Amino acid sequence: MRARLDHLVCWVSDQLLSLQFYEQVVGLPGVRAEQFRHGRAPFPSVRISPDTILDLMSFEAMRGVDEATGVRGSAGHPVNHFCLAVNEEDFDALQVRLKRHDVEVSGTRTNSFGARGIAPEIIYFPDPDGNVIEVRYYE
Repeated sequence: MRARLDHLVCWVSDQLLSLQFYEQVVGLPGVRAEQFRHGRAPFPSVRISPDTILDLMSFEAMRGVDEATGVRGSAGHPVNHFCLAVNEEDFDALQVRLKRHDVEVSGTRTNSFGARGIAPEIIYFPDPDGNVIEVRYYE
């Protein structure tokens, strides 16, 4: 079987604040952002890659049963973190943006194994709701 990751869903308390964070701090472009801002989409997303988006879902949605999936809330499966792989130039630029926006890097590692082998450097940092993001680059 050949599969690709289509999307991830992060629970957020303020969808607009989270959208701004992922667009301006992390540097990911919004998807349906304007539609959401004008009340024409139930949630915004940001594009991770041509094949993958991150949906920013309100905590309020956790309270009921999702009509599409039939699952209540987060289905009891919290996510530890998710990882974005970028090039070294984008990795360095992200660290500058994190510092400029006073986002504290909560952890760093070197020579860490991932989907494409060993990454020389990785960083971890939280989004506004405490979802942990790992970012790495490969040589």
